[in-house]
Amino acid sequence: MQAKRVWAMYWSATDTTKRVVTAVAAQAAQTLGLPLEEYDFTLPGARQGAPAFTADDLVVFGTPTYAGRVPNVLLKYLTTVQGHGAATVPVVTFGNRAFDDSLIELRDILAAQGFVPFAAAAFVGEHSFSTTLAAGRPDADDLAQAAQFGRDLTARLAEVHADTPPIAVPGRARDERTYYQPRDRAGNPVDIRKVKPKTAESCDDCGLCAKLCPMGSIDPADVRNYIGICIKCGACIKKCPKGAKYYDDPGYLYHKTELEQGYSRRAPVRFFL
Repeated sequence: MQAKRVWAMYWSATDTTKRVVTAVAAQAAQTLGLPLEEYDFTLPGARQGAPAFTADDLVVFGTPTYAGRVPNVLLKYLTTVQGHGAATVPVVTFGNRAFDDSLIELRDILAAQGFVPFAAAAFVGEHSFSTTLAAGRPDADDLAQAAQFGRDLTARLAEVHADTPPIAVPGRARDERTYYQPRDRAGNPVDIRKVKPKTAESCDDCGLCAKLCPMGSIDPADVRNYIGICIKCGACIKKCPKGAKYYDDPGYLYHKTELEQGYSRRAPVRFFL
């Protein structure tokens, strides 16, 4: 195909996926001498629509990995995004543990929506629960690899057509996929789905957390009050200028510590071309 425009499209609560996707897309656009567009669907309002993609578009499309999968809160929205033959590069980020089935799931979703996934990647981002697990990633080395990937994928673009098979990536078949279940050392499930952050007295009611919540779940009139679900994305905690949001749930803190201690190695970036 002959692209006429490159897109960076992403959901990114703490900006790790954004940084990776825009690095890949920007380098692809520069290499091809094409304009670069961005579509950030992190906030609820942005998930009311999507760009009108065509077969002339190259779309670098990114989401994080939650419990080894594409975040389930995004699934309904993703089925409304139509590719119309656009070449696409599914990209996932993961918090240093594993990306499990997230990349193959994102690939399959995009293919079902009329995109042509011809390359893919899995990058590491600082874990949403932690400031030490994959701290600072994507770092300079990751972003250099993202730029190289952006250059490399453009070399394949001329071979891409409407019937190009989806890029092969690791993961299980659709009917075999499960969500990662944290467990304690005795093997008992640790369920943190209903856990929500607390608010410290250092909060000055600036309202930034309510504006940044990807689920619109923090009451802007009272940021201590939750009016929807918490998906543990870390946006309100990591972006609060006062450091006023925190978790004190024992299960959450146990799981966070287990992740930090069990996955301290530097997980590698994975590319598929």
